[in-house]
Amino acid sequence: MENDVLNFFKSFMKATPKINRDIPDTARQFMGLVDKALAPGALDTKQKELIALGIAVAQHCTPCIYLHVQKAVEAGAARKEIMEAKLTGTYLILRGSSWACGR
Repeated sequence: MENDVLNFFKSFMKATPKINRDIPDTARQFMGLVDKALAPGALDTKQKELIALGIAVAQHCTPCIYLHVQKAVEAGAARKEIMEAKLTGTYLILRGSSWACGR
């Protein structure tokens, strides 16, 4: 599975120059949004990465999960914090939205 993730990121990085070439303004604005969203503010970087991890789990985005686990660890997240963030995302998949929305 680790090779799958590495291969995904390698292919993504190969596509990035094409995106930058074809739609440079959009790419630059999107990366500006990413930078602003993840910059420390009322929440620190670790908290934001843990939130992003929970969302990645809820969205079933395997590459996103790996990325945000890595970024959360780099920001100082402990194993237990990562597991709780993943559990929160799992809860949203299994029960949270269906209960709240009556589905």
